[in-house]
Amino acid sequence: MSTDPTTDSQTASQIRRPRWTIALVLLAAAGGTILGGGAVWLLTRSSPAHENSALAVHQDLYQCPMHPTITADHPSDCPICGMKLVKVEQPAAAAQSAPAPAARKILFYRSPMDPKQTSPTPRQDEMGMDYLPVYEDEMAASSAPAVPGLAPVTIDPSRQQLIGLRTVEASRGPIGTSWHTVGRIQVDQTRVRKINLKVEGYVERVFVDFVGKPVAVGEPLFTLYSPSLLAAQQELLLALQTKTKLAQGQSFAANADALVDSARRKLALWDVPAAQIEQLELTGQPTKALTIVSPIAGAVTAKNVVEGARLNPGDVPYEITDLSVVWVMADAYESDLGKVKLNMPATMTLQAYPNRSFKGRVAFVEPTLDPATRTVKVHVHFANPTGELKPEMFGDVELQSPPRDALRIPVDAVVRSGASDVVFVALGDGKFQPRVVQLGAKSDDLVEVVNGLDAGEQVVTRANFLIDSESQLRASLAAIGGK
Repeated sequence: MSTDPTTDSQTASQIRRPRWTIALVLLAAAGGTILGGGAVWLLTRSSPAHENSALAVHQDLYQCPMHPTITADHPSDCPICGMKLVKVEQPAAAAQSAPAPAARKILFYRSPMDPKQTSPTPRQDEMGMDYLPVYEDEMAASSAPAVPGLAPVTIDPSRQQLIGLRTVEASRGPIGTSWHTVGRIQVDQTRVRKINLKVEGYVERVFVDFVGKPVAVGEPLFTLYSPSLLAAQQELLLALQTKTKLAQGQSFAANADALVDSARRKLALWDVPAAQIEQLELTGQPTKALTIVSPIAGAVTAKNVVEGARLNPGDVPYEITDLSVVWVMADAYESDLGKVKLNMPATMTLQAYPNRSFKGRVAFVEPTLDPATRTVKVHVHFANPTGELKPEMFGDVELQSPPRDALRIPVDAVVRSGASDVVFVALGDGKFQPRVVQLGAKSDDLVEVVNGLDAGEQVVTRANFLIDSESQLRASLAAIGGK
């Protein structure tokens, strides 16, 4: 079978023609794609919207509320305090118009876990954490701390709201010295009366027969038979009879009166009540048993007599105490002695009466100090008309001095730093300066400032412990950077 060469060449050209056509089509499509992409690229480069969106991407910044130098471009935690980083919001227009920030000079790098570990070059610690840069402007702000161990702190207003920072103005106003101490109720030693005898005798009847029984003035205590008292009564009656018989003779009348007065005085010196002496003169009959009465009103605090007992001169059958006024022995420490003044008002509360308070006044301050407790006893007198204040009860005593004008701040504003009292003063623009103050009197939630502040200055009352921690950290960094 023969084959035509002409026919074969035509067939081959027909087969090759579609391949070249496909190649040309693909080449044209690729060129169009490249040209279209370039156009789109040029349009997006010149579009303001694209510039704003690209700028917005670069504006995402997260910062630690307490350590502004700790930043990141994504949400994370602060490696120093563990707080979550807060996104810093800035308007896009302001970002466009704002000039490029000046480059900050890095002095050295320090470990986020141990500020004492520093390095002149970037490096990582043993845990693989990057050292953080310390900038020159940060060191300049904290190079001269006002208080040893503390440095000024700058906190952005947005972060102040985040940590709940509050400030209060130091102002003048009335303040009084007051402090609490423990007091023990005792009897008033000037109101204790011992019933003693000046003549011997025998107890026939006892009317007050137990300790603690209240008695009134003139109330019978016991009856006493005494031969000496009986003889003294008879002497008075004989003197009266003699006076009557000798009344006609003027020369003996004066002697008779002196004899009667002597007999009366003898009975009076033996504590025979005047009413019984008058009764003896009216009746003319001596009494076998003499009734001993209470000379004061109060409560029986001691009883040493029973019926049938024999009493000698000098014996004390009863002790009676007037409890209408009691003493409260309050303890004042050495640091409080300068505040204690006579006639200072005092208030006492007791566990027995939780909803009541008792008013009293300072009557005496003992001249000696107890070496064991290092306290001085302060005598505070309290009226006790109803007898609710019992001896040996313990109570909380608050001593108060008259109010006076002084510079005051809240107690919450004071941070105890070693042996000093420190407050953080707001200087404006988010700056806070530590300052040592000298405190005076304290009243409720206010404290007097003797030195270190002026009226009108703002002091931090909330979140001051967070500021104190940051201030200590900055002071440490300043000390390290100064080496």
